[in-house]
Amino acid sequence: MAEPKWKTSGQDIQAIIDGRHSDPFKVLGVHPSGKSWVARVFVPGAETVTAQTLGGKSLGALEKRHAGGFFEGRIKATKHQKLLFSCANAGGSWTISDAYSLGPVLGPQDDYFFAEGSHLRLYDKLGAHPMVHEGVKGVHFAVWAPNAERVSVVGDFNDWDGRRHVMRKRLDVGVWEIFVPGAAIGQAYKYELLGSGGKLLPLRADPFGFASELRPKTASRVAVTDHFKWTDDTYLAARSARDQRRSPITTYEVHLGSWKRKDGNSFLSYWELAEDLIGYAKHMGFTHIELMPITEHPFDPSWGYQPTGLYAPTARFGDPEGFAAFVDAAHKAGIGIILDWVPAHFPTDEHGLARFDGTALYEHEDPRQGYHPDWNTAIFNFGRSEVSGYLINNTLFWLGRYHLDGLRVDAVASMLYLDYSRKEGEWIANKHGGRENLEAIAFLQRMNHEAYGNNPGIITIAEESTAFPGVSQPTHAGGLGFGFKWNMGFMHDTLEYLKREPVHRKHHHNELTFGLLYAFSENFVLPLSHDEVVHGKGSLLAKMAGDDWQKFANLRAYYGFMWGYPGKKLLFMGQEMAPRGEWNFAQSLDWHLLDHAPHQGMQTLVRDLNMAYRDYPALHARDCEQEGFEWLVADDAENSIFAWARHSGEGQCVVVVSNFTPTPRDNYALPLPRAGYWREIVNSDAEIYGGSGRGNFGGITAGTESSHDKPASARITVPPLATIYFLYVG
Repeated sequence: MAEPKWKTSGQDIQAIIDGRHSDPFKVLGVHPSGKSWVARVFVPGAETVTAQTLGGKSLGALEKRHAGGFFEGRIKATKHQKLLFSCANAGGSWTISDAYSLGPVLGPQDDYFFAEGSHLRLYDKLGAHPMVHEGVKGVHFAVWAPNAERVSVVGDFNDWDGRRHVMRKRLDVGVWEIFVPGAAIGQAYKYELLGSGGKLLPLRADPFGFASELRPKTASRVAVTDHFKWTDDTYLAARSARDQRRSPITTYEVHLGSWKRKDGNSFLSYWELAEDLIGYAKHMGFTHIELMPITEHPFDPSWGYQPTGLYAPTARFGDPEGFAAFVDAAHKAGIGIILDWVPAHFPTDEHGLARFDGTALYEHEDPRQGYHPDWNTAIFNFGRSEVSGYLINNTLFWLGRYHLDGLRVDAVASMLYLDYSRKEGEWIANKHGGRENLEAIAFLQRMNHEAYGNNPGIITIAEESTAFPGVSQPTHAGGLGFGFKWNMGFMHDTLEYLKREPVHRKHHHNELTFGLLYAFSENFVLPLSHDEVVHGKGSLLAKMAGDDWQKFANLRAYYGFMWGYPGKKLLFMGQEMAPRGEWNFAQSLDWHLLDHAPHQGMQTLVRDLNMAYRDYPALHARDCEQEGFEWLVADDAENSIFAWARHSGEGQCVVVVSNFTPTPRDNYALPLPRAGYWREIVNSDAEIYGGSGRGNFGGITAGTESSHDKPASARITVPPLATIYFLYVG
């Protein structure tokens, strides 16, 4: 006797049991059969299954068609409806909701904008989203994997069984989705994919995962990121009205895992850092904290620069709510948070993005374009609209969802050049035969355009080590659109100069004057970053020439020089107290150093420099403009003295004088832009900082005797290995 037409074929049943059916939504769930309805469900381990309404009313028992757990049967229904299934075996009974009787969550507009690369709220669509869908509570999962033959979501809610929740493929764009009733916040999950030819791939974490398990585990976790109660409306309003180029920006670069640790060497949480780190940064006068990458990453020694979870704050320090609380606390203290963001490359860990659906999806297939030889990583395919959309959405997610104040974009130079760190024959020229990566350039321009357009008052900063033109120029003028660029030349030249014994510095005077030839070609940040105090380079103190006293004096003079130099400031954590050894990511900073006067003096100086930089517009308001800088003494190589004036543009003037020899210069003729009284507001040689205490008794009076083509001059004392500031008070 032939089986009724409504019964599923043995071939389809076996495909469901094996998790290899091309479209399980056509089989499972509720389907019409003439004037009646048929229900089908796959429940491994069940002996009996009864269909029920959401209210618990029985609609009839289902027949077990396969020992593996395939059930089907006619039900007492008059229309398509959502079902519960009451299941039982010898061990007990349980109830499950039916994912396959529910419709899709995504719509055709999502498909269109995703494929076009213009969807700016993808993070509200892809990933895992707890919600109530068609009256049922659960989680919607969606992932892009166009070349996979099958995608399932597996996790704590289905015993990590890839046959249980095979997803629906949206054919036009290659996005797979499913709503899983009963899945909940906090549960771990991954995606199970069959690649070409039905090959089972390693389980993948969610590219849009908003939270992760703590390493060494690598699963994503269901999380909600849009429910935090923010208290920073006033701060954000003030930020949106601020001209950042003319505002003080003095940044404390921090690796959260090693700034400070608890007894036992365990990490502080985001909540604890919100109190300790932010309080410290505020006390020290920093305007911003720049976080080395806190996007999820599996390997501690990467410092976060090889991220696998671009949408998840690392679980090392807590959950997304904790990170939001950290940012909110910073804003309450008036401090901005900048995230070190890594779009240049990604690691090839098997749970990550590399060959995500069995093909080069996020990266280029050709290793001459898709492989980074320096870091053994993959390079994003910036020319693919879905990939650029993924990254642009990531910037908007951090800036919007977590209220971040800026992004410092890592390794921009490696993105701009197709031949970066490659030999002849190891790279492919662009369509014009050149070495510029036109797709990456277009991506960076659009990223900056969208970041600034959607988040008033934020800043983006490029770590770009070449002379690529227009990095911080607007996109409408052909620039990359960054707000600022790290001035790597300043860092290199000044440190090379200060490594030299003072007696030799007069022969290298131009190493400190050369930077002013290009200081206003971009909007610069002066960085003394983590890169300068690792891998055998020693600490900043260790780089200084001379005996121990001279090392401290050199570093104090250097900080004074840098804070008075045009450009925003960045200092890596710990260097404010002059450690003798280089940074170790695996332990806390050497806070005990502050028990010793020279180190405490250095910390006090950095605090006072930050306060002066913030309080006196002459030191920050024209950081990026030629009109804000005026050389007073640029040619005194014999004495290794430098002097210049900083102008606010609104009348305020501060003069900076640096002496990079251990010889004090008494009765030194200093040309000045105005006659009158100049108050000494900073002296790095002050005894409170550990200096010799030489100075000018609080100030100097300039007469009208001209010098160096300036209308006024004064005789001053320039302390040994020191920088001093004078404020014009009239």
